[in-house]
Amino acid sequence: MTARVIGASLVVLLLALAPASAGASATRPPVALTATPAHVGLAGNARASVRIVNTGSARVVVDVRTAGFALDLRGRPRIVKASEVRRSAATWLRLRPRMLVLAPGAASSVSIASRLPRRAEPGDHDALVLFTTRQRVQDGVAVRMRVGVVVVVRAPGAVVRRLELGGLRVARSGRVRTLELVVANRGTVTESVTRDAIVVTLSRSGRRLARLTAVPRTLRPGTRGVVQFRCPARVSGALRASVEVRSGAPGGFRRTYRIRV
Repeated sequence: MTARVIGASLVVLLLALAPASAGASATRPPVALTATPAHVGLAGNARASVRIVNTGSARVVVDVRTAGFALDLRGRPRIVKASEVRRSAATWLRLRPRMLVLAPGAASSVSIASRLPRRAEPGDHDALVLFTTRQRVQDGVAVRMRVGVVVVVRAPGAVVRRLELGGLRVARSGRVRTLELVVANRGTVTESVTRDAIVVTLSRSGRRLARLTAVPRTLRPGTRGVVQFRCPARVSGALRASVEVRSGAPGGFRRTYRIRV
């Protein structure tokens, strides 16, 4: 079965690059990697490859391994142990090679193959493939970089798509106001909340005042998170917020809230 590469890219820089030494080029740090694609989807037992390029000025040794993947309530990615998250595909992935040696400007490919266990639960299971340079010490400065590629493996069988809405609150930061909606993904597939996937209409006494679209984010199966909507400055006071879910649920649905902004 061939690999299915997801178009929307997600690059996870998981370890900050230490400051370059004084002798390094101002435009080319000693350690720098790029990974393409940054988000890979595999359907069942499948295979894909990721191209790694050393864009730094120094020779690097890169270790390749898998890890668990999680998102916090606001969608920020985290490295976790595979045992700490449900529906992890970390133990399903086979990586070749497990180590790369790259000269400056050189590139190589790593094969990622998924092998599903018997009775794998249908739907999406995810993991990170981490590319980590071995630590270099130059002029007393330790330099290391880690890049993560998100891999989503879809196990065959009937899948469930179901989003549930929780509370809606107003968050303030100075003069900026944001509506924060708690959304739970009760389904078995990863949901990409695009701008028009969830829409909030603000009204008062039957008059529509504003239509808000979502700040895009991803919701893993079996998790919940906060979806944000930027509130225009001209809208204030007691309002009726009608939330329309257009994807992630068959036929969509609505829910109404009373808020004050």
